[in-house]
Amino acid sequence: MTAESAHPARYSHVTAPTQFITRDGIRYAYRRFGAGSGTPLVFLQHFRGGMDHWDPAVTDGLAANRPVILFNNTGVASSSGQTPDTVEAQADDAATFIHTLGLAQVDVLGFSVGGYVAQALTLRHRELVRRLVLVGTKPRAGDDTDRHPDVNAVGTRHETPTLEDFQFLFFTPSATSQAASERFWRRRHQRTTDTDPPTSKQTMQAQIRAIVDWQQPHGEPFAELETITQPTLVVNGNRDIMVPTINSYLLSQHLPNGQLIVYPDSGHGSLFQYPELFVTHVARFLDATVAYT
Repeated sequence: MTAESAHPARYSHVTAPTQFITRDGIRYAYRRFGAGSGTPLVFLQHFRGGMDHWDPAVTDGLAANRPVILFNNTGVASSSGQTPDTVEAQADDAATFIHTLGLAQVDVLGFSVGGYVAQALTLRHRELVRRLVLVGTKPRAGDDTDRHPDVNAVGTRHETPTLEDFQFLFFTPSATSQAASERFWRRRHQRTTDTDPPTSKQTMQAQIRAIVDWQQPHGEPFAELETITQPTLVVNGNRDIMVPTINSYLLSQHLPNGQLIVYPDSGHGSLFQYPELFVTHVARFLDATVAYT
């Protein structure tokens, strides 16, 4: 850790320095920025994604009133080690990273596969998680009936995913959604120095195995969800072809303290199509003082 980590308010998504912290032989890369006080919000990223794949409009928007922490889990991009091939092991590594930063409790935002990890983190390390945001994700053994048959091919065909890949996977075919994809792409490339390398083939293959395993049931379907008592906000677009939107309804139905928001004419990357609205909804949820139970 460097002295800069004590002053995250000096930085933004584009300017926050990449820092490193080591535990059990793994060197975790992370960036911390935003408000100097409040419960930190830890972001858990999508398949093949690293810190550079977040949208500055989302991260900076949420950093206005809380510390934001982006990191690469074991083996991802600029972090060392071999990426585990189960969601549970990835969740344990995320917990190790959070503990190593000296944080007793955090809020967690998990997107796509990061949402799988966020659920497992909450189940396995309950004391760490105060509030949970699950975006474009699904429960274990969720419903893939409406998953587009070309998702796997498009998601893995390039070493570095292209705009066209994201337009197909994260956005709908409508002119409005495609225009939003181009704005997202420009924002995402605002950071031009101190950037991540591409995610390795080993990490991609390990994440694929973890995804396949997550689709297998463990005991009674959705029973584990019913033990997650933390307030949880579930968000998706109404036309997610990667992780079908029905899964967001399943999550909200089985999470005891779950709320659901579905955005119109949007897909897997709904948070990137409606960044200002998403930030407003998430900030209101994280800052709420009214208890559910």
